[in-house]
Amino acid sequence: MAGLLARKIEMTRVIKDDKFIPVTLLSIPLMQVVGYKTAEKDGYSAIVIGIARKEKAELGTDKKGLNAKNFSDIKEFPIEQSEEGSREVGSEIGFDALEWVETVTLTSISKGHGFSGAMKRHNFSGGPGSHGSKFHRALGSIWNRKPVRTHKGKKMHGHYGVDTNTLRDVKIEIINIQAGVIGVRGPVPGARNSLVNIYL
Repeated sequence: MAGLLARKIEMTRVIKDDKFIPVTLLSIPLMQVVGYKTAEKDGYSAIVIGIARKEKAELGTDKKGLNAKNFSDIKEFPIEQSEEGSREVGSEIGFDALEWVETVTLTSISKGHGFSGAMKRHNFSGGPGSHGSKFHRALGSIWNRKPVRTHKGKKMHGHYGVDTNTLRDVKIEIINIQAGVIGVRGPVPGARNSLVNIYL
């Protein structure tokens, strides 16, 4: 398998070797193979996976295969051309894909903070907080005497958050098949119930 979809639950900690290890719990929902992208037809090879809606009694009864309306989220994962059709369309995907897997790559979207100032957005220290100072949380000089324009990439106030973040070589600490949950070491960007892509 190339990857899985998960939902972020919350953070907690586990005890291993008399140490507290922070982990993020991810819920592994019911997933099915929606279809394939082939190199011959689409120009690249990928497997299409969807999170099945539990309220649907039957999945994939239309003529073209699985109906996209039966899935709440659909995601493509790149695969090798030799792996095309390795899993039957409509087959379920779950914890069997995590067998013998110790580390994974995670991709998720961080929380949105709206329009934020430079201190919050870039962790600037700001000015003195008292003694008659009028410079507290302002941006300050942006050093643009020559050329007289704002340089690209200058750290200023602006939109903060809602960024796609990728974490590599994240260790799996917990696998609970009965609860349908895995625990990965450390924090994972995103709000609760946000979608997390797991690349194996």
